[in-house]
Amino acid sequence: METREIGKSGLKVAPWALGGNVFGWTADEATSFKILDAFVDAGFNLIDTADTYSRWVPGHTGGESESVIGKWLVGSGKRGKVVLATKVGMDMGGDKKGLSKAYILKEAEDSLKRLQTDHIDLYQSHKDDPDTPLEETLEAYAQLVKQGKVRVVGASNYVSGRLEEAFKTSARVGTPRYECLQPNYNLYDREDYEKNLEPLLLKEKIGVIPYFSLAAGFLTGKYRSEADLGKSPRGPGMKKYLNDRGFRILQALDEAAKELNATPARVALAWLIARPGITAPIASATSLDQFNDLLEGARLKLSPGLIDKLSKASAFG
Repeated sequence: METREIGKSGLKVAPWALGGNVFGWTADEATSFKILDAFVDAGFNLIDTADTYSRWVPGHTGGESESVIGKWLVGSGKRGKVVLATKVGMDMGGDKKGLSKAYILKEAEDSLKRLQTDHIDLYQSHKDDPDTPLEETLEAYAQLVKQGKVRVVGASNYVSGRLEEAFKTSARVGTPRYECLQPNYNLYDREDYEKNLEPLLLKEKIGVIPYFSLAAGFLTGKYRSEADLGKSPRGPGMKKYLNDRGFRILQALDEAAKELNATPARVALAWLIARPGITAPIASATSLDQFNDLLEGARLKLSPGLIDKLSKASAFG
């Protein structure tokens, strides 16, 4: 299995990260365990979750995904085969949010308990906190690294200016730097990442772990008209993709999938994995059928001609 280093961290991962947002939500515990087993048994290792998953579900408080993964880690005995990533900072209710030092240190302990492990391999700021000095946030991470509770730190949803400021701050105060970024990036959502983030990330040799790798499901080809929007809880959010450019991308994916005897989802994931600087796109599965489709996409190699065709069909601006 090909591996890629997360920035300059020394952590090496296979080029697909399993998204944990669905565990304990649209994938029940038994299904989650089967998917996690299949993922690791196939030679992949990066599992991504967050403290806030799945707080948006009525009756949930956050931590559900981490708890499912923790039970699986203990029951499967596969902790040593996993690069475990989680995140902190999103609203968990009340005053539980942000990136203050006190909050990060407390929330890290809560995540460790739910995950039933003594360390987090990759701990990430889920979103920027403009009300907390970068020095304070980075000092919290430095303390966790020194204690052996965190190995590497990263960021998610940062704009390029703040990310660059964070790099300068960590160099100035001597704390670990953010070794990766989780941006929204896929075959449709390209412009912001490629214009504003990609140059900085390539220059600094920062790992890139994109979320919404399949545009929340649009790139699977499941949503092709407004009549399809009722197919899932995510359906209403697909309307923004139903335009000339979106249809052009789906057509290119259909043609490539037919040529390769694959599916649009596999082709879309393979295109992302082949992009310069990409470490491991995040994609989640709620069934073994979905998992197997993604697995084939992570193994699929596109020819330069097909990559170029997809890139032209999805060109922005």
